[in-house]
Amino acid sequence: MSKEQRAMVNAMLRQPRPEGPRPVEAIRAGFRAMMAEMIVPDGIRTTATTLGPRPALLVEPADGARGGTILYFHGGGFVFGSPETGLSLTGNLVARTGCRAYSSDYRLAPEHPFPAAVEDTLSAYRALLDSGEDPSAIVFAGDSAGGGLTVTTCLAARDANLPLPAAIVAFSAGLDATRTGESMDTKAGIDPFFTRESLARTGAMYLAGQDPLQPMLSPAVLADPTGFPPMLLQVGTNEVLLDDSTRMAARARAAGVDVVLDVTADVPHVFQSFAGVLDEADEALDRAALFLTQHIRTRTPDTASASAGQCGSPAGEFV
Repeated sequence: MSKEQRAMVNAMLRQPRPEGPRPVEAIRAGFRAMMAEMIVPDGIRTTATTLGPRPALLVEPADGARGGTILYFHGGGFVFGSPETGLSLTGNLVARTGCRAYSSDYRLAPEHPFPAAVEDTLSAYRALLDSGEDPSAIVFAGDSAGGGLTVTTCLAARDANLPLPAAIVAFSAGLDATRTGESMDTKAGIDPFFTRESLARTGAMYLAGQDPLQPMLSPAVLADPTGFPPMLLQVGTNEVLLDDSTRMAARARAAGVDVVLDVTADVPHVFQSFAGVLDEADEALDRAALFLTQHIRTRTPDTASASAGQCGSPAGEFV
């Protein structure tokens, strides 16, 4: 683990930005430019497709997937981002697991405020189930706002009496629209990416006047995760959203859910995006891949019994 690497990432994220509120298109363009600098691994191929009523990006190992599907929800505060901006994360999970991934291009605010994103991610999951995919072979993964969607899509699926996926992996998840976590204040100024004010601007676009005191908006505060699949919540100590993950983990544990809270010191929001640059990012993605391969179950035409860890080696060998 390199102090120099962490300092370099921190300095990059602290580069001066335009002051004051920016138009939505300017925010989106700036995020696209930043994420275009992230390293996408070799050995994958991408295909534009649809999943339910929305576009999606299919990401697969170039030599063919070995079974299992990651349904990925990109980050961006529900206002910016796309499957393309999240490709460094989906690509790394695909490369490390051998699974295929669908990255959902859910609708964004302010044009489409809450609950549009959850409606779209639930539709994407339903489309996988309707295609014949076994829920035990599907996992949810996401970062930031998309990490929050891994949880709220599970809530929505449970409310719709759908079978739940095999596991959840969330990177720096946004899980509290009330912004009441202590880390919102204790990490102010330490977080190089977010401020309370910047989160309030994008949050207001997504809420569109709705009360954040709802389980689908603030699951770390209000949701009942009883019956959820195993969860891995990864977060950095330099995040104002740190307590979103710590409180969600506590709620899940109290509800009898298998949960791993994976906290990495001195790293920023969605530090996993810096794979290939930051040692902690690669190590965290290795842990996430191992978690996924341990929980995915795939079925072959020749057997009715489930087998574990079929996404591929090396992670599957630990099952």
